[in-house]
Amino acid sequence: MTNKKVYLEIVKQLREMISADNLKSGDKIPSERELSERLNVGRSSVREALRALELLGLIETRRGEGTFIRDFRGNQLVQLLGTFILQDEKAKLDVIETKNIIEMDFLRLVLNKVDKNKLSILKDLVEDDQLNDDQFFYQLIEMADNYLFSRIWLILKDYYNSLNLSKVEYNRNSYFLLLEALIEKDEQKTLDAYRQLRNLSILTDKY
Repeated sequence: MTNKKVYLEIVKQLREMISADNLKSGDKIPSERELSERLNVGRSSVREALRALELLGLIETRRGEGTFIRDFRGNQLVQLLGTFILQDEKAKLDVIETKNIIEMDFLRLVLNKVDKNKLSILKDLVEDDQLNDDQFFYQLIEMADNYLFSRIWLILKDYYNSLNLSKVEYNRNSYFLLLEALIEKDEQKTLDAYRQLRNLSILTDKY
């Protein structure tokens, strides 16, 4: 079994374990070592699974105390993560599409909260080749200032990167066009620039 499949299987097993043990919000979950022994998997894989759940805000680590359940059973994304994402080729394509849609949605939020100074700084960083694609979009999602979008995007980005797709070299000018459209507060130009950056000409305006 590949590392990424082990990691996803652990997410699923953790969900089932929490349900079976009737753990609820505020309860402490076993340590990495205990989970590793109980699930018969390596600690590094357990750590990755816990990180995924923490990124979603489903568990929280308190220094010196351990890891605790937040709102686990009520979150539909857990079911999605445990039984769907990356389980087949169709799901992989859905990860890519969903990541693109999320990025377009938080660009719309940025348009409503435009900070021209921050966008200008971001433009300078692109000019100096200081950011990769993930870092560029992370800066934008920070400007969107929406916790849920941020958590969803971070986990989708991790899953997307785990697909081991051929590395895409983006044209720096495409980032400039996107930033300029945001500065102008032009939604259509922003989405067009995004589609050009991601080469998404087949996407319709409903996105």
